[in-house]
Amino acid sequence: MDKPRDAAAKDGHVETSPASTPAKKPHADGSPAESNAAPVRSELMVAETTDDPAIEADDTASDAGYESETASRASTSVCSSVRDYEFENNRRYHRFQEGRYQFPNDEPEQEREDMKHAMVVHLCQGKLHYAPLENPQKMLDIGTGTGIWAIDMGDEYPEAEILGIDLSPIQPQWVPPNVQFMVDDAEAEWVIPPDSLDYVHIRHMTSSIRDWPTLLSRAYQALKPGGWIELQELQFEVRCDDGTVRQGNKVAHFFETMKRALINFDVDLLAMRHNKRNVTDAGFVNVTEIPFKVPIGEWPKDARMKMIGLYNRSMIHDALYGVAVRPFTRGLKWTPEEVEVYLIDVRRELTDSSQHGYTPYTIVTGRKPG
Repeated sequence: MDKPRDAAAKDGHVETSPASTPAKKPHADGSPAESNAAPVRSELMVAETTDDPAIEADDTASDAGYESETASRASTSVCSSVRDYEFENNRRYHRFQEGRYQFPNDEPEQEREDMKHAMVVHLCQGKLHYAPLENPQKMLDIGTGTGIWAIDMGDEYPEAEILGIDLSPIQPQWVPPNVQFMVDDAEAEWVIPPDSLDYVHIRHMTSSIRDWPTLLSRAYQALKPGGWIELQELQFEVRCDDGTVRQGNKVAHFFETMKRALINFDVDLLAMRHNKRNVTDAGFVNVTEIPFKVPIGEWPKDARMKMIGLYNRSMIHDALYGVAVRPFTRGLKWTPEEVEVYLIDVRRELTDSSQHGYTPYTIVTGRKPG
């Protein structure tokens, strides 16, 4: 956001960073036992679709399992309340605007977010954006996370100023000179001057934002006439083109359970289905929607798609407990032990290459008139 460095914190905004027991009896309502006894038969979660050409399956694909390693990241310690953290169920969460974001921000989650970035870059064949940018000067990355996209954009556009905002101060200290990070809440009142940005980038935020129309309206006001907005989102459904994904698929059921959990926090996990309409309703023109398919696992025949599928499967696998434990315990009133037991079958199903499932990935771009 285009704020002076010495601006005072305002309306939930914070100054720019100087650096960058035994298991209990399952509950009767929404418990894992109930979930497993009556699998969700949802069109949204497992569906046949013909939106894009089908991904050709590799009949020889097999999964021998895998292990993920955890590496440490350097972090910057600053004496400020916004740089404190809270801990729950052995995971670390943001303290600033506590409870707005239900997922952890610790080192394993940061590594998973960077893996997700690599997956998307491969999916998009190296493209960091699809909006037709021409000599952009000021860009905003909403929900920047580890800052990896903003850093890559800073290298690609060395003449542009790029600001990444997030509730968590987890970005690296050493970044390109044209990249800056700020601890900020995108759903708080914006203090960015009107008509000041050339590009607004929003990616992987569907599980976080509660009021998309308001957010897009503020982005519209902050963009210059002719400026672009871009939304890139995974759609948390298991789709299938060839009928191999079975009813009662545990990964599909996990997505449906997460959707029910996040409703308790006023978050719609499938809000990305309305991105094109919401961008249009906000006043943008030349709105386009670009669909992709992200395979789950190594079942595709094509080598690039096989690698993308491995990324996706690994990203989901490594996310399971970390992203589930708070929404499921706070939103659905499960115990941590119930969460662990429930996830056993989900992990097992992730390695079944006989089911050719994928998750949709959609990019929406729009231009402010002028």
